[in-house]
Amino acid sequence: MSSSIDKPYDFATADFNAVYRGGELLADAEISSVPWDIGEAQPGVIEFESLGRIRGEVLDSGCGLGDNAVFLAGRGHRVTAVDAASAAIEQAVERAKGTGIEFAVADATSLAGYEGRFDTVLDSALFHTLDAASRQRYVAALHRATKPGAWLNMLCLADVPGGMPAPLSVSEATVREVLAEGGWAVTELRRTIYWGVAASTKTFLAKVGSKVAIDDKGRTQLPVWTVQAERAA
Repeated sequence: MSSSIDKPYDFATADFNAVYRGGELLADAEISSVPWDIGEAQPGVIEFESLGRIRGEVLDSGCGLGDNAVFLAGRGHRVTAVDAASAAIEQAVERAKGTGIEFAVADATSLAGYEGRFDTVLDSALFHTLDAASRQRYVAALHRATKPGAWLNMLCLADVPGGMPAPLSVSEATVREVLAEGGWAVTELRRTIYWGVAASTKTFLAKVGSKVAIDDKGRTQLPVWTVQAERAA
């Protein structure tokens, strides 16, 4: 497994609104630009779509700046994209003009008002940002917000060598356990890659001693669990 962080960063205090506005994500972490803003859809999201894993009414949960949602809308899908950070939604709306995406500021661990609405959920790197109790509330909220037989497609930072250190990454066992308890049957789980912006996290990674691969475009190559699951009855 990847190592745990020795420095006592309190990730519950991460300020996502601040980092979307050019401020610090986390005190003393020296992350002042958005590490996941690669300006295009994640390769894992493109793969989900190419595999036919996107159908019906789609929820992009924790949409950030909206590039994944824009990609899916461009492929003809009806997308609702939500994020708890109002600054992210403000910028996503600008990026997505003319796409027909429905954006909203919403708490993904509640999703009040969205009950029984979605056929597909995309989670591109939200699950691992939540603490244990919030993860349980989150997958339960996704279950309430979806229709019977709905699909969940998730990219979650993997607690493996060469990845982000715990608690910023999650074990395979944790993913399977939390989803099962929340009413989701995992149909496939494997390792793939999530792109990040190396310049945004270079100092932080050095501080925590994490040796992450970086490609020739300056992107971190982070190992993730690519998860496919189906809503249980």
